[in-house]
Amino acid sequence: MTQEIHGTVADGYEAVREEFAAFVAGELPDYEGQLCAYHHGRRVVDLWAGEGVGPDSLYGVFSSTKGAAHLVVALLVQDGTLELDRKVTYYWPEFGAEGKGQLTLRELISHRAGVVGLDAGFTADELADDRAIAERLADQKPFWRPGTAYGYHAFVIGALTGEVVRRATGRTLQEVYEERVRAPYGLDFYLGLPEALEPRFRSVRPMAPTPVQQAELDAVPRGPHSLASIAFNAHVAEPTELVNHPNSRTVRAKGPASAGGVAAARGLAGMYAAAISEVTGRPPLLKPDTVAEVGQIHSTGYDLVARVHKSFGLGFQAVADYVYPFLGAGAFGHSGAGGSQAFADPRSGVAYGYTRRRYAYPGGAAPENDRLVRAVHTAALAS
Repeated sequence: MTQEIHGTVADGYEAVREEFAAFVAGELPDYEGQLCAYHHGRRVVDLWAGEGVGPDSLYGVFSSTKGAAHLVVALLVQDGTLELDRKVTYYWPEFGAEGKGQLTLRELISHRAGVVGLDAGFTADELADDRAIAERLADQKPFWRPGTAYGYHAFVIGALTGEVVRRATGRTLQEVYEERVRAPYGLDFYLGLPEALEPRFRSVRPMAPTPVQQAELDAVPRGPHSLASIAFNAHVAEPTELVNHPNSRTVRAKGPASAGGVAAARGLAGMYAAAISEVTGRPPLLKPDTVAEVGQIHSTGYDLVARVHKSFGLGFQAVADYVYPFLGAGAFGHSGAGGSQAFADPRSGVAYGYTRRRYAYPGGAAPENDRLVRAVHTAALAS
């Protein structure tokens, strides 16, 4: 049975609806997903599909959470509360143990610290608690000399930067995000989901690979004590099942800033729209100089954890460099392992958000985003 596409698109964006419908038609019958986009602060795409899904349905967005976390850091840098070139130990003295004392905040949020995880690993309760993660990592010996290379700090970057925020402000990153970003704009993007909103949450469904896809996944080399295994906490007696991370009520309630966020596509796109554009009469959250700074590439090349080419700005993925090269230079955002994608392209004025319920093959930004992002960007340039 053909899935019905719900929602609206602005004049000139009809091709986006057609692309979304064409993709959904080829998916499994139980597909659920949402697509939202803004152009210069105006919502121009608002679509969803799937039985029981609405525009306010909420999904685990995995590492798309890192975008919210580092928007908070950007705001505090813009305020002058944080300084990018100060040593992390200026804010958090204990972090200097085991040779980490020279690392700057700029290097930390560019995934250059070298503390991607713990030798002994984390418990499930610790991975839901940013304070616990930060406390244990302060004494961890880095896996490479800090500042000399980079690798994806998958489960811990939000806790590391969050501890700097807490030391500098006396408040958690989640509290600052709620006050400065989520609440003022009424965003359906939560770092800590209130229990009253639990009925809107749609639990993550596991990946459903074809036999060929499963063979490709099984062929990926990952030793039990590799950097990738340590970064994803897969080297412990009870390895973390990434797909189930947001399915934990504890994770959703605490909203760990690396991968514990819960959002609708409207919330993802709305946050990035607010970052770069006037929305509902409010000025952009970020000034042009700040936008340029966070989108400037700070780490690029071989990622020691992912073992592929990647590029990062200041806590954000440099999405135009290695994901969508047709976007404008300085586009910044973050994808999530389950298939979510969210970013701002300041040059075109596009802000984009996408969620899906079933964990996407092969993980990371779902492949359909290639088509959907291009359709949105093309329509925006023509409008």
